[in-house]
Amino acid sequence: MTTYITTPIYYVNAQPHLGHAYTTIVTDTYSRFRRLTGDKVRFQTGTDEHGDKIAEAAEREGESPKEYVDRISGMFRDTWPLLNIEPDNFIRTTDKNHVATVQRILQQVHDKGDIYFDKYTGQYCTGCERFLTEKELVDGKCPDHLTVPEEITEQNYFFRMSRYQQELIDHIKANPEFITPERYRNEVLSFLSEPLEDLCISRPTSRLTWGIPLPFDDKFVTYVWFDALINYLTGIGYPDGEDFETYWSVAEHVIAKDILKPHAIYWPTMILSMGLPLYKKLHVHGYWNVDETKMSKSIGNVVRPAELVGKYGVDCFRYFALREMSFGLDASFSADAIVARKNSDLANDLGNLFSRSTAMVFKYNDGVVPSVSVADDDTVLKDLAESVLATYLETMNNFQFHRSLQAVWELISQANKYIVTNEPWTLVKDPERVGRLNTVLYNLLETLRLLTLFLQPVMPGTCKKMAAGLGLPEDSLLVTNLKENGGWGKLESGTGLKQIEALFPRTKTKKKEQQPPKQKAEKKNKKQKTKAETIEGAITFDQFQKVELRVAEIVAAETVKKSDRLLKLTVNAPDERVIVAGIAEYYSPEDIVGMQVLIVANLQPVKLMGVESQGMVLAAKAEVDGKSRLVLSTVSAHVPAGSTVS
Repeated sequence: MTTYITTPIYYVNAQPHLGHAYTTIVTDTYSRFRRLTGDKVRFQTGTDEHGDKIAEAAEREGESPKEYVDRISGMFRDTWPLLNIEPDNFIRTTDKNHVATVQRILQQVHDKGDIYFDKYTGQYCTGCERFLTEKELVDGKCPDHLTVPEEITEQNYFFRMSRYQQELIDHIKANPEFITPERYRNEVLSFLSEPLEDLCISRPTSRLTWGIPLPFDDKFVTYVWFDALINYLTGIGYPDGEDFETYWSVAEHVIAKDILKPHAIYWPTMILSMGLPLYKKLHVHGYWNVDETKMSKSIGNVVRPAELVGKYGVDCFRYFALREMSFGLDASFSADAIVARKNSDLANDLGNLFSRSTAMVFKYNDGVVPSVSVADDDTVLKDLAESVLATYLETMNNFQFHRSLQAVWELISQANKYIVTNEPWTLVKDPERVGRLNTVLYNLLETLRLLTLFLQPVMPGTCKKMAAGLGLPEDSLLVTNLKENGGWGKLESGTGLKQIEALFPRTKTKKKEQQPPKQKAEKKNKKQKTKAETIEGAITFDQFQKVELRVAEIVAAETVKKSDRLLKLTVNAPDERVIVAGIAEYYSPEDIVGMQVLIVANLQPVKLMGVESQGMVLAAKAEVDGKSRLVLSTVSAHVPAGSTVS
């Protein structure tokens, strides 16, 4: 099978931002996924470099249009390697072969009688670079740019878009997956329910010279959309190139919803006029808001990809973008949200699973993948992995990336629980249970191998590190049959593991502002008073016997939102319960999962920061390395969870 996947070509009137990055990460991820399934893939991106806004931006910068587009286009080209994005082709609309292709198609459509000359008066929006209809205006303004369009009367060339309206409607209705998600398909059909006006495709050189000249009238240049959209054909060698024959029938475009109309209406009618089959699919995503506010240069909340990579790491950013946005809907970006994903999902869940599992193999089996010779009916991880693979293939293929990652994280969560449930540290002490220990370790390592495949399209750099740590060959991530290689039991016994650095070091969150000296003194006096009252009101032995102390095993830990001090601990004692503890300043979640601690088990539940806490963890206040800190109370040897402390 073959896949041809494209981003829109990005308009170079501004530098790359979060929206550009998301579209391109999605397209890169999908291209990597299709390669994993064995497809022959072509992935294309590029820059759109003609039009009014480009000429205006260049003038503001004191540059010629060519100097300006060369500089900004270079910024886009340089950004993609920072995000581990690897397109097969980067196209520019100023490329000579693109100019020639556009002029060839213009002449072809003109000769067919689908381009005509006429006088037109309309409401022109410079931001959209097109005339808007009265129906599109909101309170007399462009809804996207919130500006009043300029009324312009001029002679121009028009494309007979209306000629292909019914044919396009019929195609959309006959092919439900032509535009996805469905809400955008319905939006296009709603627009097409009204008579379609013809499309103005030129600008007079008296008003604009920065564009591709019409081949049949050099007094006019091509309107930007009739130029830009043709890039999808130029990039695969239309009309005679081998790549055109290979890829056009499977073309899939990825766009943001602000350019739905040009891609879902202008472009298909142009293709129909050329006599070509329509592209296969159009995938439409929503907007990124920043701290619940639409991203805008005017209010200064534009997020730059390079800054995010510098702060959080490339794979953390890629994971966050795909996990946080439900494709097709809007999503919100904030620093707190990406740090929470990094610390919880990546450091605590995935990173902790990898480090704990491999550390036990080094400790209990000399760093070698054990052989599993004893018959064992333990198929918990195997069964779940097979289910996850099926979900993963379906959801990735349907651009439901957040659902794919949810499924993968179910496997990660189950593997972390598997460690706690099977207690390899106990198995190693019993010579008669070595076979069982080997099975547990092998199952964990095989789960990690599968995770390197499932996550490779999303986090290619991290998966390369994981594969190296598992002792897998360098080409192990270049599989071309995920259904086969994603099956259970492919990890070879005897393979030597390698020590690697932590996958995702935690990002420290900002601490709360220091209290003024007066408030701190009052707080200290209050604490001292409370302490004195407690001593004076000492409890009796009978009262103390009512306190139920138990040994609890921490099976999961995470930070509590909007708190720098609290951790939410899930413990077995032996029942599973949640305890909120003020230890985040001294312990990170990944440090304490698997630890046995002492708890007060019979306290009345209380809500802390919205989380119900069912007990209290005991800790000692001590001086460690000259600093005061809390040290969790534990037991000197591993005992069954829930054991009573007497």
